[in-house]
Amino acid sequence: MPVHDTYHDTVKRALIKDGWTITDDPLKIRWGRRNFYVDLGAKKLLAAQKGEHKIAVEIKSFASKSEIFDLEQAVGQFAVYYDLLQETDPDRQLYVAVDNATYSTNFEEPIGQLMLQKQRLCLLVFDSTTEDILQWIP
Repeated sequence: MPVHDTYHDTVKRALIKDGWTITDDPLKIRWGRRNFYVDLGAKKLLAAQKGEHKIAVEIKSFASKSEIFDLEQAVGQFAVYYDLLQETDPDRQLYVAVDNATYSTNFEEPIGQLMLQKQRLCLLVFDSTTEDILQWIP
């Protein structure tokens, strides 16, 4: 089993506070002989559409000494999980969760903006103090 990120419980509480039901902690994806683990799986009922919206959330704290290394790791991991989910659970949308300070430091910079513009990853931005979800960036 993978080690939880620093913000694992914070993101989990923020999702619950936002009306999501946690379905998997972690979300296991089996491919070939390998198991992959996305930090969280969740669903939310959509009354207007009489259905549900399913997401997978990989939580990143960007805590290493190199923010560029952290960005490369996040984009690479997102790409792997995205492709696996497209094959195994195509109705589930994948997000990388980052706190608002990480978003400001990394994704308001040109390299982060490029990753978002090229749709290299989708972000869930949260406030680690209030445990609120601030933005969903597809």
